[in-house]
Amino acid sequence: MIKIIKQAAITAVAASAIVSAQANASAEYTLRFSHFFPEVSGPSKNLFMKWAEAVETESNGRIDVQMYPSSTLAKPPAQYDAVKNSIADVSVSVQGYTANRFPLTQIVELPGVSQNAAQGSCIVQSLYDEGLISNEYRQTKPLFLFTHGPGGIHTTNKEIKVPKDLEGLRIRRPTAVVAKLLEGLGAQPVGMPAPASYQSTQRGVIDGVALPWEGEYTFRLNELTPHHTEVGGLYTLAFIMTINKSFYNRLPADLKKVIDHNSGIEWSKKAATVFDDLDAKGRAQAIEMGHKINVIEGGAENPLWKPVLYQATEDYLNELQAKGLPSYKVYARAVELSQSACK
Repeated sequence: MIKIIKQAAITAVAASAIVSAQANASAEYTLRFSHFFPEVSGPSKNLFMKWAEAVETESNGRIDVQMYPSSTLAKPPAQYDAVKNSIADVSVSVQGYTANRFPLTQIVELPGVSQNAAQGSCIVQSLYDEGLISNEYRQTKPLFLFTHGPGGIHTTNKEIKVPKDLEGLRIRRPTAVVAKLLEGLGAQPVGMPAPASYQSTQRGVIDGVALPWEGEYTFRLNELTPHHTEVGGLYTLAFIMTINKSFYNRLPADLKKVIDHNSGIEWSKKAATVFDDLDAKGRAQAIEMGHKINVIEGGAENPLWKPVLYQATEDYLNELQAKGLPSYKVYARAVELSQSACK
């Protein structure tokens, strides 16, 4: 039976001790699943809980899953290390929340690579399956990778129609890659995880956010940002669900098969469906609230936006190449996938 642990103040050690006593008596293994999304959010209910249910069912209850939503065990940037260091057994992480750690994976964030979660998830999972980015994940055992849908710009007081409208605005950015895009457009990027965006916007610390429609819906930002700008293909964000290697290796062969069966491209596709559906809900909510949505003709290819966005792409790829990383090879394959298998 899946348990949801909510005590945000308890330490990882105390949490483990408390919930172990509560574990299903028939379970042979207790799996602690950590993520930063709210418990009632779409990703939590329609993806992470579904995965947990599948694992418990297919293991005949021998694996007991305990859910730690809302950063109960680890802050958003620390989710990956929580699994690496055995604070959690499974976690969901945004790779870009820890700068320079997954640089080749973050190529999927670049302008024009992906148009929606289905395409982005297919691309990033394929890059991993083909071995092009797998070396970045040697410290854990990835279950599946995915992306959210297209990121947009959502502001509190100012309508954004052209890049110069962003000049001087403090915009929440998720990663260093997106920060470069915003800097090129004249904004002042402010780094923070998505869960911190509501309070910062409410207090006037920032003037807006870079988020997909899903993020506007999940983290209630539509309440605070009535101006929206869609630049098709502006950026996307990569996620990973991963499991602690020691936990996985302790499992008997039949339970390893349960984990393996709930890994890979099929679950990447399921994640994409959840995020694309939430994008539709977030946009519909904004329309229902009477918000203004500016759709930039041509998206990232628009002549007013393209020079800055593609300069940021060149700069990022050159930076990685100078460090000895095959950035142009990975980028070329990502673009090829977007035009073929992941179209």
